[in-house]
Amino acid sequence: MLVCLWGFLYSKYLRFWLKWLLRLLTRKCELQRVFDGSQPGARRTLGIGNGRNAIPNAVHVEEAEVENCVRDVMKEKQIEQKDTGFKTNLRISLLQISGYKKLYLNVENLRKVPYDSDNEEHEEQLIELWNLLMPQEHLKARITKQWCDIGFQGEDPKTDFRGMGLLGLVNLVYFSKHYTDEARQILSHSNHPKLGYSYAIVGINLTEMAYSLLKNGALKSHLYNVVSGLPQMEHFHQFYCYLVYEFDKFWFEEEPESIMHFNQYREKFHEKIKGLLLDCDVILTLQN
Repeated sequence: MLVCLWGFLYSKYLRFWLKWLLRLLTRKCELQRVFDGSQPGARRTLGIGNGRNAIPNAVHVEEAEVENCVRDVMKEKQIEQKDTGFKTNLRISLLQISGYKKLYLNVENLRKVPYDSDNEEHEEQLIELWNLLMPQEHLKARITKQWCDIGFQGEDPKTDFRGMGLLGLVNLVYFSKHYTDEARQILSHSNHPKLGYSYAIVGINLTEMAYSLLKNGALKSHLYNVVSGLPQMEHFHQFYCYLVYEFDKFWFEEEPESIMHFNQYREKFHEKIKGLLLDCDVILTLQN
């Protein structure tokens, strides 16, 4: 009862006067004090996007509107223009917020592009994936059982991209191109006689995991800590690479009885990643 009464009195009366007194003593508004007391990255940006110190409409700001938003906030909070530190920090946070939304739209648009075997660029990326993973083995034909050697289900990989569209292929190629040694090593692991799994199919499945985490906002802390500004497709690909590398380790540590239990262990891994992403200071990249 006393706790509830104290909470009511504080929120209704005391907090206002405490803020007024602190502004009088420090000559800074609450938002300035929050920025001064927080580290760059997720803690700062999430603070202005929601919660008690949230800036109205910050979550809806577009990249082109950031400068005007910064100016309006400083005017409303009566912050002097010479406070360049506050201006810079606010601009970065607003760019991160708008950039996250834009990144999701870009990822979603790529996911919606179906793999088209009549599209020369699509075909080139598919062949590039083979050459990166199997440099010593010549691909005998476009439609061939050889695709199963890198973990596709049948003779034509295009059927496996239906769920994630071109995004699934782009992720696989990115990992193979930027972490070639790791990709070949994991492909070798996937051929284990007892603990093996379909490398490409699992890779596409992990694309879906990365996509869903981006869509529901779980990647905000990670991305806000990784980049001081606009998150780009590159940063999404890097997170995907982290998932592929870590899932391979996870799979062999867990030692599933068979591939038939994949969904069970996939969900366990998903829960593990979601738990890591709850940390405001999280950074999940292979580069880290």
